[in-house]
Amino acid sequence: MPGWPDVLLQPVAEVAPALLGAHLTHGGVTVRLTEVEAYDGPDDPASHAYRGLTARNAVMFGPPGRLYVYFSYGMHWCANVVCGPDGRASAVLLRAGEVVDGLRVARERRGGRADVELARGPANLTQALGIQRHQDGLDLSRRVTLAVSPVPPEHIASGPRVGVTLAHDVPWRFWVKGDPSVSAYKRSPRAPQG
Repeated sequence: MPGWPDVLLQPVAEVAPALLGAHLTHGGVTVRLTEVEAYDGPDDPASHAYRGLTARNAVMFGPPGRLYVYFSYGMHWCANVVCGPDGRASAVLLRAGEVVDGLRVARERRGGRADVELARGPANLTQALGIQRHQDGLDLSRRVTLAVSPVPPEHIASGPRVGVTLAHDVPWRFWVKGDPSVSAYKRSPRAPQG
């Protein structure tokens, strides 16, 4: 994977917090990532790849450094960075960020939202960046670029993932503490209580 940081070859729970602060550029907009979630394929019941390879999740199986894009709730595109060893099916969901370049374009795509809300939430982030289904499998070293710029560990928080029913208590949601672009935590109403 020439030109990519070794961080993408690590286990997904290590890759996810390492992507905080990264600048993702696509379609004339750059977003600084402030919130992500880790999904670990065959060992993670909340992962799209938990039950194995399908046409939908094939990109998750590698190689690392590609974009996995899927349609959520029949309404929104969401994007993930594939990581880990080839064939492992690990990915980091890009949950939120701050638009740091291309503000005018992001505002047009997001239809009058406040600047802090332009890329808050995974569907909003992909909309701000202009990412859709045809970017699924795209090598991030090409038209989509990712430049890693780590956030110090003392500025990173973690907790349960948003809106998942299975493995809902796994603390693999990572965010930059106090950043206003981070989305609100929403527990799935279908997740078991207690």
